[in-house]
Amino acid sequence: MLTNDQLAAWDRESFFHPSTHLAQHARGETMSRIMTGGEGIYVEDRDGTRLVDAFAGLYCVNVGYGRKEISDAIAEQAGKLAYYHAYVGHGTEASITLAHMILERAPKHMSKVYFGLSGSDANETNVKLVWYYNNVRGMPQKRKIISRWRGYHGSGLITGSLTGLKTFHNKFGLPLAEVIHTEAPYYYRRQDLAMSEAEFVAHCAAELEALIEREGADTIGAFIGEPALGTGGLVPPPAGYWAAIQAVLAKYDILLIADEVVTGFGRLGTMFGSDHFGIKPDIITIAKGLTSAYAPLSGSIVSDKVWKVLEEGTDQFGPIGHGWTYSAHPICAAAGVANLKLIDEMNLVQNAGKVGATFKQALVDQLGNHPHVGDIRGEGLLCAVEFVEDRDARRFYDPARKIGPQVSAALLADGVIARAMPEADIIGFAPPLCLTEDEAAMIAGKMAKAVTAVLG
Repeated sequence: MLTNDQLAAWDRESFFHPSTHLAQHARGETMSRIMTGGEGIYVEDRDGTRLVDAFAGLYCVNVGYGRKEISDAIAEQAGKLAYYHAYVGHGTEASITLAHMILERAPKHMSKVYFGLSGSDANETNVKLVWYYNNVRGMPQKRKIISRWRGYHGSGLITGSLTGLKTFHNKFGLPLAEVIHTEAPYYYRRQDLAMSEAEFVAHCAAELEALIEREGADTIGAFIGEPALGTGGLVPPPAGYWAAIQAVLAKYDILLIADEVVTGFGRLGTMFGSDHFGIKPDIITIAKGLTSAYAPLSGSIVSDKVWKVLEEGTDQFGPIGHGWTYSAHPICAAAGVANLKLIDEMNLVQNAGKVGATFKQALVDQLGNHPHVGDIRGEGLLCAVEFVEDRDARRFYDPARKIGPQVSAALLADGVIARAMPEADIIGFAPPLCLTEDEAAMIAGKMAKAVTAVLG
């Protein structure tokens, strides 16, 4: 292992890493892993260590690594026109084509696509659009956004507030006052173990309605939620959850933002999570799978209903005062066009559904009877294993024991990257959508070995 060369020194001296223990890294107490290559589901570091990336980067390299179709499209666009802005009606062939391709795949009531660079900035855009929408309607007090505990929606000021994980609030002065939180649809962690799934859904809907009535429906602009929780635990919602939530929102004239940064473009075995769970959003957030992270690009897909009000607003008040320098960047858009074509050509949406079911079953077969495995869950290629100290009593481990990180480290030592999820002992899997059934079985087998090594 190379540790004392100039690049490793520069890394510790110069590079501010996100989501990192800064002091430990600067002191050299944590690994400085420098990545150099990738192909399919594998990545490689500069020491020649080849690893299965069972989390697709950060749920994002959906088509897998090393796809020349996308890198060639990026190079071709850079050679023709590396940049032009999208302000005042300007566009490029790539950006216009990509917007059209997205709407071909999105729920039919969606109307336009605004492009950004990350899921965080897309959700910042979404909140501004909600405020603009209600101001145009003469309801400026409808500003509050309801999010859910354990939801993840970004790391900005508003988006970090929307995120319902304390790790992203600590010492940042978040959440801001405009954001309020309601219960997560996390059936396994329900307080009342006697509750049936249907009773828990009714409870979540009742909690939401009670929050709206306490705050005042006339002060609430939107509700934001991931179709299936991502970073908060990789948790599919219980049956009937989204129908119950949408009924409450419709009753109180509250917009619905579906954050599909993780679930969009095939992750659940459907093109969108909204398709999967019968959601009819007013705004959809997209990012990661839009380009499979070959270039940074995000989007806010706006519904017909919202778009009509935005048009009215510009007729009354002039051009909309929102924009990013890099919105609809042509190189990123070219990557998106090539990526969406590749998803179709490789049949990756259907593959995610098929191989995801195989993978989940393999995890159940390998670990379903383990005394310290409390829950195995997933939809498509989004799967998780949650650990408990006492399975029958559903008693969780002391977080200080870091059971999840220990299992993740044991997996890494066996050549598989999985993610120890925050604020619980959960190992998450979100591999590239090109995963095969044989590869899924291999990962499940290595997971079983890692659990045995850590927990017996």
